[in-house]
Amino acid sequence: MKINRAYKTELDPNNVQKTLLRKHTGVARWTYNYAVDRDIEYYNENHKTISWFDISKEITALKHTPEEKGGKPWLGEVSKCVPQCTLQDFNQARKNAFQRCKNGAKEKGFPKHKKKYHGNGSFRVTQTIITEEKRIKLPIIGWIKLKRYGYLPIFGQKNIKIFSATISEENYHWFVSLNVEETIPDPIQPTGEPLGIDVGVKTLAVLSDGTVFENPKAAKKNEKHTKFLQKELSRKKKGSKNREEAKKRLAKHCKHVANIRKDSTNKATSEVIAKRPKQISIETLSVQNMMKNHKLAGVIADASMSEFHRQIEYKAKWAGIPVVKADRFFPSSKMCSHCGTINESLTLEDRIFKCEYGFVIDRDLNAAINLRDMAGGLTATDYCLGSSG
Repeated sequence: MKINRAYKTELDPNNVQKTLLRKHTGVARWTYNYAVDRDIEYYNENHKTISWFDISKEITALKHTPEEKGGKPWLGEVSKCVPQCTLQDFNQARKNAFQRCKNGAKEKGFPKHKKKYHGNGSFRVTQTIITEEKRIKLPIIGWIKLKRYGYLPIFGQKNIKIFSATISEENYHWFVSLNVEETIPDPIQPTGEPLGIDVGVKTLAVLSDGTVFENPKAAKKNEKHTKFLQKELSRKKKGSKNREEAKKRLAKHCKHVANIRKDSTNKATSEVIAKRPKQISIETLSVQNMMKNHKLAGVIADASMSEFHRQIEYKAKWAGIPVVKADRFFPSSKMCSHCGTINESLTLEDRIFKCEYGFVIDRDLNAAINLRDMAGGLTATDYCLGSSG
């Protein structure tokens, strides 16, 4: 079975390579902003959009034009893949915006200018990318050491085909992400019991078999230290070396918090897939709407519900496990998993579900069992009709 997969690891570039990497990210940012300006200008003049291929021709002409005549000869100092891939990304972003317009979305999301933030740039290359155990070779840049050995697939493996590499700077660290097509053995038919998964804020996730994954609450537990570092940064003089060092300390701390969250999510989803259930049932979440509740927005973001679902879906696909999504209005929390009656008076503060017929169960476990049973064929409407009778 062929799958698309990404391998991401940290680079260990020297100072010369860091300068060259920042040149590439600068060209990618300039190309995207140039495309945004040309698209607006062309539309105002001709009342239609300009193709990304025509913009590419203009950028190529600028690259071969002397600077005295308004050219950009410094574009030739980086790989030719950078502007090409950036324009492809711009074109895709424009298509997505038009699609949202057709669907009547309130937020269109038209491409906007990219701002220059230190540690927040990236670029993509598609030319020959060679990987070894301890290093990787990128076009123009050459060989760069890796901080972690043996993680990236080795160039030339029969079951691996490398499509592209995305290099990004995050919190003063450089990373490479390889997009590859990988051939893996066909998954074995799962034999475990079906599982329902209820994600939440108090706990990361609760399974219908009673397994509970605790929420690390990384942001909340580190909130005091985060505020201290933010206050320390705000008191430093702008443009000073002390401010730059304080910014690095804050960035390192924020990365640490994010890594705690990622680690717990990865371990939990892998453990779910290791159970080899015949089927997995999850909710259909609208995190964007949930975040509108300002009292809960912080803890919802810290719980990373969408990321948990995303990982469950792709890992289950690789393992050959079907994933069923419940209807958005399915009353998984308010419905009794024992008799099917609906408790309309249930609030977010109620952590124990109490049925009017005397059945008592943990709220999250009740929801997980309902999701598991929902995948058996009954829908929310069926349950409601059954309870009314």
